[in-house]
Amino acid sequence: MAHKIGVIGAKDSVMPFKLFGFEVVYAVESNQVRKTIESMAKHNFGVIFITEEASELSIETIDRYKSDVTPAIILIPSHNGTKGIGLKEIQDNVERAVGQNIL
Repeated sequence: MAHKIGVIGAKDSVMPFKLFGFEVVYAVESNQVRKTIESMAKHNFGVIFITEEASELSIETIDRYKSDVTPAIILIPSHNGTKGIGLKEIQDNVERAVGQNIL
């Protein structure tokens, strides 16, 4: 069974992902973001892209999935630009895997 790809965030930031056939959910409130992540995880999503702004609304939920292989939750910048949260997550993961920050 193939995994699906989902995108969560404000409409202006995530609408373009529909062009690639990703399932897009507009969520800008904490409860919406949390419920969407839980639903996507339960329904065979392999990757969930979430804007940095939306990720700040559901940190605890995202943290629960960090050690799982799927879904991989990837933080992306919004249309307003980056906050550096996604890059920090990548650096932390590389450091955990390699033993030092090589980025």
